[in-house]
Amino acid sequence: MSAFGALSELVDHPLAADLTREEARSLVLVFLASALGAILSRWHLRFVLPSVVVEIVLGILIGPDVLDIAKINDYVTFLSDFGLALLFFFAGLEVIEQHVPRDALRRGTIGWGTSLALGLAIGIALDAAGVSATWWLLAVAFATTALGTLVPILSDARLLPTPLGRAVLGTGVAGEFWPIIFISVFLTSVYGAATEIVLLVGFGIVVAGAARVALQARPPRLLRIVQDTLHTTGQAVVRASIFLLVLLVFLAADAGFEFVLGAFAAGVVVGLVLDSPDGRIVRLRLEGIGFGFLIPVYFVVTGMNFDLDSLLTTEGIALAVLFLGILLVTRGTAALMWLRELGPRRTASLALFAATGLPLIVAIVGIGSERGDISDSVGASLIGAGMISVLVYPLVGMRLVRSPAPDDEPFAAQAETEAY
Repeated sequence: MSAFGALSELVDHPLAADLTREEARSLVLVFLASALGAILSRWHLRFVLPSVVVEIVLGILIGPDVLDIAKINDYVTFLSDFGLALLFFFAGLEVIEQHVPRDALRRGTIGWGTSLALGLAIGIALDAAGVSATWWLLAVAFATTALGTLVPILSDARLLPTPLGRAVLGTGVAGEFWPIIFISVFLTSVYGAATEIVLLVGFGIVVAGAARVALQARPPRLLRIVQDTLHTTGQAVVRASIFLLVLLVFLAADAGFEFVLGAFAAGVVVGLVLDSPDGRIVRLRLEGIGFGFLIPVYFVVTGMNFDLDSLLTTEGIALAVLFLGILLVTRGTAALMWLRELGPRRTASLALFAATGLPLIVAIVGIGSERGDISDSVGASLIGAGMISVLVYPLVGMRLVRSPAPDDEPFAAQAETEAY
């Protein structure tokens, strides 16, 4: 068959016939925005923008509020939902990969509890003031940290092995793990909260059992297959990881939880299995699927759904600025757990890092919007605050680290010694 004949047959395929010209154009534009996001974020040699922000902005550009040249359809929605699942999957992987010390996790968890308590008080006050969002949804959004955004920044600056790096990891892991558990219980409406907690414990037992089997049941023949396919088209571990992701997403949704809990649990299990030198190779392949294909689609679609008109009002901008300050207050308070160890300036830097929180905010707003727990206008302001936090807070935090005050010299010397 000629190449032209094969192309004609592909176009005439029943599945292709169901895809309208407008839907196909939207898919092309979504993937164009995804590709441009990676390029434009690194266009300037000295100032690298977070690709998440660029992808959302490009989604806004092609969406209904600006150019109106791309529409959200079933195909785009499916890819976007899969991207959201992979985003939480990699959050679970991050928890295992960073090998965060127990003391840092303990302090991070206590700090997160403090952030949540402050967020609840502020959320109740905002709810009473007439802000169109459920108070506890605002609380958990104010208590998130974008660890995946911070790790590359700290790694490039060789700060991860320092006390500040460990503090960021402890705070960041708590700022990702506990919000996911929280929304899995309180953003579900299938059962009551008590039943949800019982089901959550049962789901945790299933996940722990899966992790135990994956770590201990390693028949020689299976290990040979894994090794044989590691550098071939077989990719058995990659396929098994995707299967586990889909399986736990299905089980979580079937139990009445948000599917992101299953995705996060799958990331933790896979992270435990891949915690070896060979595992890094598999991780890179999974990242290619996630960050190279599906996760950018999710953020582009977030931009297409973004209520730009509401944000660009006086009330919308004021609310975004207010949310930006609240993020710093709620998450910045958690940094006080490290004040004695880090000193004032590095504690302030930690507060800024901890207040960086876009990806989970986007996910929480998306889930809350579907359930009617937050209005589009308030969601736009909250996402806008998250975008500004990712752009500004890490930059200011790094400047504080690089220019220590005289009172912080003993702490700076200790950090410098431990970095090498």
